[in-house]
Amino acid sequence: MSLELALRAGLEALNIRCDEKQQSLLLEYVGLVDRWNRVYNLTAVREPAEMLSKHLLDALSVLPWVPEGRLLDAGAGAGLPGIPLAIVNPELEVTLLDSAGKKVRFLNHVKRTLSLANVHPLQARLESAELPEVPDIIISRAFSSLAGFAGAARHLAGRDTRMLAMKGRYPEEEIEALPGWVDICSIEKLSVPGLHEQRHLVIMSVSP
Repeated sequence: MSLELALRAGLEALNIRCDEKQQSLLLEYVGLVDRWNRVYNLTAVREPAEMLSKHLLDALSVLPWVPEGRLLDAGAGAGLPGIPLAIVNPELEVTLLDSAGKKVRFLNHVKRTLSLANVHPLQARLESAELPEVPDIIISRAFSSLAGFAGAARHLAGRDTRMLAMKGRYPEEEIEALPGWVDICSIEKLSVPGLHEQRHLVIMSVSP
Protein backbone atom coordinates (compact mmCIF):
# COMPACT_ATOMS: atom_id res chain seq x y z
CA MET A 1 0.00 0.00 0.00
CA SER A 2 1.32 3.45 -0.90
CA LEU A 3 1.91 6.04 1.82
CA GLU A 4 -0.91 8.13 0.38
CA LEU A 5 -3.42 5.27 0.62
CA ALA A 6 -2.15 4.28 4.08
CA LEU A 7 -2.60 7.86 5.28
CA ARG A 8 -6.13 8.05 3.92
CA ALA A 9 -7.03 4.75 5.56
CA GLY A 10 -5.51 5.90 8.85
CA LEU A 11 -7.34 9.23 8.82
CA GLU A 12 -10.59 7.45 8.07
CA ALA A 13 -10.02 5.02 10.95
CA LEU A 14 -9.41 7.98 13.27
CA ASN A 15 -12.49 9.76 11.89
CA ILE A 16 -10.39 12.79 10.90
CA ARG A 17 -11.46 14.84 7.91
CA CYS A 18 -8.60 16.38 5.94
CA ASP A 19 -8.70 18.03 2.56
CA GLU A 20 -6.20 17.12 -0.16
CA LYS A 21 -3.87 19.99 0.74
CA GLN A 22 -3.70 18.89 4.38
CA GLN A 23 -3.03 15.29 3.36
CA SER A 24 -0.29 16.50 1.04
CA LEU A 25 1.29 18.53 3.86
CA LEU A 26 1.21 15.52 6.19
CA LEU A 27 2.99 13.37 3.60
CA GLU A 28 5.48 16.16 2.87
CA TYR A 29 6.22 16.36 6.58
CA VAL A 30 6.95 12.62 6.73
CA GLY A 31 9.29 13.10 3.77
CA LEU A 32 11.14 15.92 5.54
CA VAL A 33 11.58 13.84 8.70
CA ASP A 34 12.88 10.96 6.59
CA ARG A 35 15.44 13.12 4.75
CA TRP A 36 16.71 15.07 7.75
CA ASN A 37 16.76 11.96 9.92
CA ARG A 38 19.72 10.62 7.94
CA VAL A 39 21.93 13.44 9.24
CA TYR A 40 20.16 14.83 12.31
CA ASN A 41 19.04 11.53 13.87
CA LEU A 42 15.60 12.92 14.74
CA THR A 43 13.99 9.55 15.41
CA ALA A 44 14.96 5.89 15.74
CA VAL A 45 12.22 5.03 13.25
CA ARG A 46 13.83 4.88 9.81
CA GLU A 47 11.15 3.79 7.34
CA PRO A 48 8.50 6.29 6.14
CA ALA A 49 5.75 3.64 6.31
CA GLU A 50 6.65 3.01 9.95
CA MET A 51 6.81 6.75 10.64
CA LEU A 52 3.25 7.02 9.37
CA SER A 53 1.81 4.78 12.07
CA LYS A 54 4.31 5.22 14.91
CA HIS A 55 4.58 8.98 14.61
CA LEU A 56 2.01 10.67 12.37
CA LEU A 57 -1.15 8.68 13.16
CA ASP A 58 -0.05 8.29 16.77
CA ALA A 59 0.15 12.09 17.04
CA LEU A 60 -3.26 12.57 15.41
CA SER A 61 -4.93 10.01 17.70
CA VAL A 62 -5.10 12.67 20.45
CA LEU A 63 -6.98 15.19 18.27
CA PRO A 64 -10.37 14.72 20.01
CA TRP A 65 -8.83 16.04 23.24
CA VAL A 66 -7.11 19.05 21.66
CA PRO A 67 -9.44 22.06 21.32
CA GLU A 68 -8.71 25.17 19.30
CA GLY A 69 -6.48 27.61 21.11
CA ARG A 70 -2.85 27.66 22.24
CA LEU A 71 -0.90 24.40 22.42
CA LEU A 72 2.61 23.90 23.76
CA ASP A 73 4.39 20.78 22.52
CA ALA A 74 6.96 20.16 25.27
CA GLY A 75 10.01 18.30 24.01
CA ALA A 76 8.80 18.43 20.43
CA GLY A 77 11.84 16.70 18.93
CA ALA A 78 10.96 16.10 15.28
CA GLY A 79 7.71 18.04 15.80
CA LEU A 80 5.51 15.37 17.30
CA PRO A 81 2.69 15.60 18.03
CA GLY A 82 2.61 19.37 17.38
CA ILE A 83 3.16 19.60 13.61
CA PRO A 84 0.54 17.00 12.55
CA LEU A 85 -1.97 18.63 14.93
CA ALA A 86 -1.16 22.07 13.49
CA ILE A 87 -1.70 20.81 9.93
CA VAL A 88 -5.12 19.24 10.55
CA ASN A 89 -6.30 22.08 12.80
CA PRO A 90 -5.19 25.46 11.36
CA GLU A 91 -7.00 27.30 14.19
CA LEU A 92 -4.54 25.79 16.68
CA GLU A 93 -1.54 27.97 17.60
CA VAL A 94 1.30 25.54 18.25
CA THR A 95 4.55 26.33 20.06
CA LEU A 96 7.17 23.63 19.46
CA LEU A 97 9.56 23.62 22.41
CA ASP A 98 12.87 21.76 22.39
CA SER A 99 16.24 22.35 24.01
CA ALA A 100 18.29 20.90 21.12
CA GLY A 101 19.40 23.49 18.57
CA LYS A 102 19.56 21.02 15.66
CA LYS A 103 15.97 19.94 16.26
CA VAL A 104 14.75 23.53 16.44
CA ARG A 105 16.56 24.23 13.15
CA PHE A 106 14.67 21.32 11.61
CA LEU A 107 11.37 22.60 13.03
CA ASN A 108 12.01 26.06 11.55
CA HIS A 109 12.76 24.41 8.20
CA VAL A 110 9.44 22.53 8.36
CA LYS A 111 7.59 25.74 9.24
CA ARG A 112 9.09 27.55 6.23
CA THR A 113 8.85 24.67 3.77
CA LEU A 114 5.21 23.84 4.57
CA SER A 115 4.20 27.50 5.18
CA LEU A 116 2.75 26.73 8.61
CA ALA A 117 1.88 30.15 9.98
CA ASN A 118 0.39 28.63 13.17
CA VAL A 119 3.66 26.87 14.16
CA HIS A 120 6.22 28.61 16.39
CA PRO A 121 9.48 26.75 17.18
CA LEU A 122 11.24 27.78 20.40
CA GLN A 123 14.58 26.61 21.77
CA ALA A 124 14.44 26.33 25.56
CA ARG A 125 14.23 23.83 28.37
CA LEU A 126 10.69 23.27 29.59
CA GLU A 127 11.42 24.04 33.24
CA SER A 128 12.88 27.46 32.37
CA ALA A 129 10.78 28.36 29.32
CA GLU A 130 8.82 31.60 29.18
CA LEU A 131 5.75 32.12 27.00
CA PRO A 132 3.89 35.34 26.16
CA GLU A 133 0.51 33.72 26.90
CA VAL A 134 -0.74 30.86 29.04
CA PRO A 135 -1.28 27.75 26.91
CA ASP A 136 -4.62 25.98 26.83
CA ILE A 137 -2.90 22.62 26.32
CA ILE A 138 0.60 21.43 27.23
CA ILE A 139 1.30 18.10 25.55
CA SER A 140 4.26 15.75 25.59
CA ARG A 141 5.21 12.29 24.44
CA ALA A 142 8.84 12.73 25.53
CA PHE A 143 8.81 12.66 29.33
CA SER A 144 9.69 9.46 31.17
CA SER A 145 7.38 10.21 34.13
CA LEU A 146 4.11 12.04 34.70
CA ALA A 147 5.52 13.71 37.82
CA GLY A 148 8.54 14.98 35.88
CA PHE A 149 6.35 16.41 33.15
CA ALA A 150 3.94 18.09 35.57
CA GLY A 151 6.78 19.53 37.66
CA ALA A 152 8.66 20.94 34.68
CA ALA A 153 5.57 22.51 33.11
CA ARG A 154 3.79 23.72 36.25
CA HIS A 155 5.03 27.32 36.01
CA LEU A 156 3.53 27.67 32.51
CA ALA A 157 0.08 26.32 33.38
CA GLY A 158 -2.98 28.35 34.27
CA ARG A 159 -6.08 27.27 36.15
CA ASP A 160 -7.76 26.02 32.96
CA THR A 161 -4.65 24.56 31.31
CA ARG A 162 -4.73 20.84 30.61
CA MET A 163 -1.58 18.74 30.51
CA LEU A 164 -1.73 15.82 28.09
CA ALA A 165 0.85 13.07 28.52
CA MET A 166 1.07 10.46 25.77
CA LYS A 167 2.08 7.11 27.24
CA GLY A 168 2.34 3.49 26.20
CA ARG A 169 0.99 1.03 28.76
CA TYR A 170 -1.36 2.21 31.50
CA PRO A 171 1.06 4.09 33.81
CA GLU A 172 -0.26 2.90 37.16
CA GLU A 173 2.95 3.43 39.14
CA GLU A 174 3.50 6.88 37.65
CA ILE A 175 -0.04 7.91 38.59
CA GLU A 176 0.47 6.74 42.16
CA ALA A 177 3.70 8.77 42.34
CA LEU A 178 2.03 12.08 41.39
CA PRO A 179 2.15 14.86 44.00
CA GLY A 180 -1.04 16.20 45.57
CA TRP A 181 -1.10 19.36 43.44
CA VAL A 182 -1.74 17.30 40.30
CA ASP A 183 -5.29 16.20 39.47
CA ILE A 184 -6.06 13.44 36.98
CA CYS A 185 -8.91 14.65 34.74
CA SER A 186 -9.17 11.45 32.70
CA ILE A 187 -7.17 8.62 31.18
CA GLU A 188 -8.06 7.78 27.59
CA LYS A 189 -7.17 4.58 25.77
CA LEU A 190 -5.93 5.42 22.29
CA SER A 191 -6.31 3.29 19.19
CA VAL A 192 -3.68 4.03 16.54
CA PRO A 193 -4.21 2.52 13.07
CA GLY A 194 -1.39 0.16 12.13
CA LEU A 195 0.18 0.27 15.60
CA HIS A 196 -0.21 -2.92 17.61
CA GLU A 197 0.90 -1.44 20.90
CA GLN A 198 -0.89 -0.07 23.95
CA ARG A 199 -1.28 3.71 23.93
CA HIS A 200 -2.85 5.91 26.58
CA LEU A 201 -3.42 9.63 27.06
CA VAL A 202 -3.26 10.95 30.62
CA ILE A 203 -5.03 14.29 31.00
CA MET A 204 -4.03 16.30 34.07
CA SER A 205 -4.45 19.72 35.62
CA VAL A 206 -2.19 21.35 38.19
CA SER A 207 -2.47 23.94 40.90
CA PRO A 208 -0.37 26.88 39.61
